Amino acid sequence: MSSEVSGASSATFIPRPAQERILAYTGGPMGISAVPGSGKTFTLSLLAARLVERLATEGRLDDREVLVVTFTNSAVANFRARISQFLRQERGLLPGVGYRVRTLHGLAHDIVRERPGLVGLSEDFEIIDDRTANEIKRDAVVGYLRTHPDTFAPYIKPELLQNPRRIERALQEDAIDLANVVIRVAKELPASAGELRATLDRQSGLFPLLDFGLYIYAVYERSLQVRGAVDFDDLIMLALQALRADEGYLQRLQQRWPYILEDEAQDSSLAQEKMLRLLTAAHGNWVRVGDPNQAINTTFTSADTRFLQKFLREHPEQARALPNSGRSALPIIEVANALIAWSRTVHPTLNEALNETLALTLPLIEPTPPGDPQPNPPAGKPPVYFFEKAATPEEELDVIVQSAKRWVAENADKTVAILAPDNRRGDIIVAALKSADIAIDDNLLRTNTGTRATAKILAIVTGYIADPQSAVMLRRLWEDVWYPHWAARRQQLEQEGPKPSPEALPEPVRIFGQALSKLHEPESFVFPERRDFLDSLEWLDGMERFHQLLQEFRSDLQRWSRTVVLPVDELLLTIGNDLFFEPADLALTHRLAVLLAKLAAENPTWRLPDLAGELENIAQNKRRLLGFTEDSQGYSARPGVVTVATMHAAKGLEWDRVYLTAVNTFSFPSGSPDEQYRSERWYVRDQLNLTAEAQAQLRQLHMGTLDEYTPGRASEQARLDLAGERLRLFYVGVTRARRELIVTYNTGRRPDNDPLAPALAFEALAEFVKSRPA
Repeated sequence: MSSEVSGASSATFIPRPAQERILAYTGGPMGISAVPGSGKTFTLSLLAARLVERLATEGRLDDREVLVVTFTNSAVANFRARISQFLRQERGLLPGVGYRVRTLHGLAHDIVRERPGLVGLSEDFEIIDDRTANEIKRDAVVGYLRTHPDTFAPYIKPELLQNPRRIERALQEDAIDLANVVIRVAKELPASAGELRATLDRQSGLFPLLDFGLYIYAVYERSLQVRGAVDFDDLIMLALQALRADEGYLQRLQQRWPYILEDEAQDSSLAQEKMLRLLTAAHGNWVRVGDPNQAINTTFTSADTRFLQKFLREHPEQARALPNSGRSALPIIEVANALIAWSRTVHPTLNEALNETLALTLPLIEPTPPGDPQPNPPAGKPPVYFFEKAATPEEELDVIVQSAKRWVAENADKTVAILAPDNRRGDIIVAALKSADIAIDDNLLRTNTGTRATAKILAIVTGYIADPQSAVMLRRLWEDVWYPHWAARRQQLEQEGPKPSPEALPEPVRIFGQALSKLHEPESFVFPERRDFLDSLEWLDGMERFHQLLQEFRSDLQRWSRTVVLPVDELLLTIGNDLFFEPADLALTHRLAVLLAKLAAENPTWRLPDLAGELENIAQNKRRLLGFTEDSQGYSARPGVVTVATMHAAKGLEWDRVYLTAVNTFSFPSGSPDEQYRSERWYVRDQLNLTAEAQAQLRQLHMGTLDEYTPGRASEQARLDLAGERLRLFYVGVTRARRELIVTYNTGRRPDNDPLAPALAFEALAEFVKSRPA
């Protein structure tokens, strides 16, 4: 449920004064600060439709498009549907013509795919999937730690060095995260592993974090080169390289996209900033809309809210605000505004005087004006409540469950959500609600794998049908789909043993998968003519039963390959009927088939790879697929059912009552060194954040010398960055509530030895609420 003006059309829509100023846009740079629930998607979609209409009036639709760049694939679908509706119903224009909506990666892919030769790629270059990329990096990390077991010893607490097995598992997982960050940052700089290694070799002193990270980066680079493939991070940098390599190509794209509208600009990255600056350099028609206070991905992605803030300062003459929101009752708006004011003036480490870019920003939220079609809802009783009694996690959970049970019984016509700081706590809440016989919806939790597992299976098969020359997709289909389902069906028929997992694949299955991944011509297995790939596998001799199994696999591949001529919904149903035997999986396949058929109708230029990509988005939790209605494009809150989600997943949504849980100094630290931080691992000495230190070393190295690197400084800054992001996450949580907001905290898992205090923001707002008249 969203407070965007979803039911309105552009013909009946009467814009607020702030929206009118934005819709009057004719050109140039324009930055927009939009508060939660202000209708930014509706406003930006309507602006895009009006700009398309302008191009049509000027007779420029044949070779011109309005380009909309947004953050997630679900937002792409939302924008497409809205713009299409405006153009078709109110303007009489063809949907799908005159505009293009892309994520940053989608835009980069368009740019590189059109001219791959500019960056040294072949026409049929391959984009490596996350599974394969992670597998390469994990194998490299495990191998490095096996041959260099003392790599991280300088950073381990001395008392733990005598018992390395105690930290072995945690260290390996953290090392993988560190390697991922080194690779991502190196590509953003941009710099190759060889360039960085040569610079590191010229430095004095030892830098084991960089030694490790650059080794993994080099292995990963070589693996991609051998495959003739790129990853998604490469796409962005290659798109920039292509734009800079051919001035004529850049000029054609600048002419093709005379207006560029950027949604969720608070999550813009340096690469996105550079790309869009290049594309708008000739005409300057760049509209950026976002809310810096909702930048909640900055510590684990390349997103940086400073780019939008700087843009707003650079162009004050066309800086706009969308301050009016009809989402929340007035007392909840007052609490959200009090949080902004407190962070800017009182917060001990993030206030505006100390950290201008980390404090929450203006504008304050304003209620909708009198007579607005979306008036603010009436406040509940009480509208805001902070449960200040110290409670263990179990006690906090009991309070929440009992409260929710009473409230749902008395408010069966209203919506409610319990928001957790992470998935682990969300799982615990779900289990407690189920034990209390409370109806729940946990589809927003990443740990709810049913929908995503089914979507992943269908995505793999559809992805192979869309790209039958991909040996990587063929291996995934064999190892992750076909064999596990064959084995599961066989065991169900024989009623013996558990369903096999990919990690427990028999050796012949794994060896055959490896052989498939090395195939240069997958059709030599699927449709053998002059030679049969199986004949070249000498190890198959004498394995008649396994050979017969492979013939069954080939038969299914041949049948699925022929479905490429079917409409996408029939294709999906054919695959589902072959693979699934559980009613829930078959029902979900039907829902997915309906969804893809609708997407195909709304986007007539889409082909099977695009639709397979939508299935992959569902599998990776980038698109939400919930409910059994045909028009279900995302989550819809259900009255009388308790939604459980993380605060991250709740962004963009709203409920009548919202519980914010575990608001303590661990989940929401203030930046003080005496608090606990997830990123400062328990086994690492001196409260160091190894990932932050490695990143700082890498950036210094890229500048030519490590002489300016100071150990520990990056860890201190990382505390502040995390504190700022978690403060923004708390603000997002507060602004999800329409009528009632309940906030609780717990003292952590060690309440007797080291109890956690309520977060500073919790204490500040609790005092604010008590100071207000009843």
